[in-house]
Amino acid sequence: MTQQSESTTTRTTTTHPATAHPATTRTTATRTTDPSTTARDADAPADPSAFAPPYPPLAAPRPLGELRAWPRTFHDRLTAPLPGIRTLARFAREGAVRPGREGLADIPRLPFEPGTLPRVDARTIAVSWAGHASWVVRIGGLTVLTDPVWSRRILGTPARITPVGFAWSALPRVDAVVISHNHYDHLDAPTLRRLPRDTPVFAPAGLASWFRRRRFTRVTELDWWEAAELSGVRFDFVPAHHWSKRTLVDTCRSLWGGWVLTAPDGQRVYFAGDTGYGHWFTRIGERYPGIDLALLPIGAYDPRWWLSDVHCDPEEAVRAAQDLGARRMAPMHWATFVLSAEPVLEPLTRVRAAWEKAGRDREDLWDLPVGGSRVLDNAG
Repeated sequence: MTQQSESTTTRTTTTHPATAHPATTRTTATRTTDPSTTARDADAPADPSAFAPPYPPLAAPRPLGELRAWPRTFHDRLTAPLPGIRTLARFAREGAVRPGREGLADIPRLPFEPGTLPRVDARTIAVSWAGHASWVVRIGGLTVLTDPVWSRRILGTPARITPVGFAWSALPRVDAVVISHNHYDHLDAPTLRRLPRDTPVFAPAGLASWFRRRRFTRVTELDWWEAAELSGVRFDFVPAHHWSKRTLVDTCRSLWGGWVLTAPDGQRVYFAGDTGYGHWFTRIGERYPGIDLALLPIGAYDPRWWLSDVHCDPEEAVRAAQDLGARRMAPMHWATFVLSAEPVLEPLTRVRAAWEKAGRDREDLWDLPVGGSRVLDNAG
């Protein structure tokens, strides 16, 4: 049922984050367990009411680096079935997962403008796009990396079609890293090896062991709707329409999701990670009102029959920004790796058209080039 054996070490046991009062904790002299997994078999479907209105207060921040045990699998969190035999057979038959020559012809036109990171203070937020889902987020005086991938190539994928937007040597001290899930284009071991091992890492439930095997010492793993706090900045882990897998035997053994970062003055940045479109966006927006900027994926969506459950297309990303109640949107997850069949420049043209069609202010679409930055002050 759990990933840790029995122990006489004192640990903290919590009720499920979506249903518990934030202060509901107790101390036990047995193992760390999430009671949501002891009340039912780990493979049983989750109670849908646990993630529906009316919502409880936001959870109190959990201790940093807390050792926890989790269910054997998170299959019950899937919002769409994993590909079955028919889908795999169609995939093998059609095999259209890369654009043709015409779709690749616009690679030289992809927006790449390597720049320098803006200077900010604790009262401003700045985001700088390194490519794909990798952002340098400056918030509350912290420098936070999201899903950092500075490698030229990831497993099973052609090399980058645009360079990384910022040299690793140009980064300031990294105060924290957030990881959305364990797919190779979001959890890149060669990049993470560049970090000091005492860098605070915020990871989905079930993923801390991966970091501890690599000698990271300050790893905080969270369930959906749980939070931790670092230097006054709040890190909330929220649901996504996706899945996890890194090897042949670990499908859905760790969780997946996005992050809401909240500065001490209340400004909020939502990093979606990797996700399809669905009901979670509305619920995230209801639980975390006043999102100032949403970092949303717009690429890797074609063919839709294969990818619609796990990747937003540009129109869905704009709809997600509206569902979230986000004031601004910055597109990501495109123009870096060729992961699917759409022409490489199409995500940008479609997201701009969808934003205009939705009647949104053009200035609120932060369609940055790789290497681009924008600053949001607390008056913005």
